[in-house]
Amino acid sequence: MTPGLADYIAQGKNLSPDEREIAALALWQIDDAEQAEVDAAWNQEIDRRVDEVVSGGVELVDGEESLRQIRAELAARRK
Repeated sequence: MTPGLADYIAQGKNLSPDEREIAALALWQIDDAEQAEVDAAWNQEIDRRVDEVVSGGVELVDGEESLRQIRAELAARRK
């Protein structure tokens, strides 16, 4: 963490709860240029995944089967 960021956070802790919420929401929002960049990246990812499915490069798994596999893996980690 940079010193400037640490100062910013320290100053933010002096805000009222309402001001902190407003600041957090303002920081969370992204502008149109950033949103366009995110959308473009997702479009590339979607195209990549569709290509993998169409080419047979990946095996699709039923949702129920997927959940079963995840639960089994989590159970094995707990042992």
